[in-house]
Amino acid sequence: MRVILMTGKGGVGKTSVAAATGLRCAELGYKTLVLSTDPAHSLADSFDLDLGHDPIQVQPNLWGAELDALLELEGNWGAVKRYITQVLQARGLDGIQAEELAILPGMDEIFGLVRMKRHYDEGFYDVLIIDSAPTGTALRLLSLPEVGGWYMRRFYKPFQNMSVALRPLVEPLFRPIAGFSLPDREVMDAPYEFYEQIEALERVLCDNQQTSVRLVMNPEKMVLKESLRAHAYLSLYNVATDLVIANRIIPEDVSDPFFVTWKNNQRQYREEIQSNFHPLPVKEVPLYQEEMCGLEALRRLKETLYASEDPTQVYHAETTLRVVQEDDRYSLEIYLPGIPKDKVDLSKSADELNIRIGNHRRNLVLPQALAAMKPAGAKMEEDYLKIRFT
Repeated sequence: MRVILMTGKGGVGKTSVAAATGLRCAELGYKTLVLSTDPAHSLADSFDLDLGHDPIQVQPNLWGAELDALLELEGNWGAVKRYITQVLQARGLDGIQAEELAILPGMDEIFGLVRMKRHYDEGFYDVLIIDSAPTGTALRLLSLPEVGGWYMRRFYKPFQNMSVALRPLVEPLFRPIAGFSLPDREVMDAPYEFYEQIEALERVLCDNQQTSVRLVMNPEKMVLKESLRAHAYLSLYNVATDLVIANRIIPEDVSDPFFVTWKNNQRQYREEIQSNFHPLPVKEVPLYQEEMCGLEALRRLKETLYASEDPTQVYHAETTLRVVQEDDRYSLEIYLPGIPKDKVDLSKSADELNIRIGNHRRNLVLPQALAAMKPAGAKMEEDYLKIRFT
């Protein structure tokens, strides 16, 4: 299955791009599901159809769905939620307050990824297009297997077996004192099973032949900064970005004086998008006269984006940015084919790394792991500029 994740700052048009990409994939004969995991769903508005938690066919070969996080949470985390609610109620919280607090922050986002893994395992669809939460916040939670794996295998699993074995002996003494029961096997199994799903999903997302992220942005300063930061975090977790889509470009034939400053600013930021994301390919989409709502409007967007192309192709196979850890040292590796090291100047300011090559400059927003460190040297190796941090 080909997995394509559309992400970007809220309001840049990633839902429209996801829907138009789905139309093109279906047109080419791929069974395609466009799944919205954004809490503020707009996929149904984009298709101008009613969509729900379960996939609904939009047209031949194309289905759409909007994730209901509460339904997904109940199916994957229901036993744990009910147990936490029971504990909180025993401590004096009202029923509604206890139920709300039993849902841990970020769980709705990560369950969107679990839903993606389920569709991947079922294998019914050829292409899965994810209209994700803004800037792919959920993808940062992929650090969970790395951070939690040691504890899950070395600590939680033995504790889980011990807890289940001792429960019949301790429960008669525990419940009268605490006011709630000890967790049963269903409750104890859920976190480890959940961890295993996320670990398996991570392997799918980190396979750049199967999974690609496409960054959708507008040519604006704040959006560009947010997109650079998203690219850095995706690279930190080894999730490949293969395409950048610059949306809502004001057409050259717009001559109204009101848009002069807008067009000049966009011209500057379009150049920065090209240079800062090089060598990733960049597609530009004009600002249309009408809303991207309904199938006819989406077909126009599809033609602009892809024409006769196949959207399932990997537009850029090389990893353009990656973070490598060796013991307590990190190195940032940037793909710069054909550039000699003596032509590269580096400087760092706060969380930004400035790279100057001749008359060209590229600004990288560093992940937090590197932002607090200092560059300690650089070298060119196999077309990668490798910068060491200490």
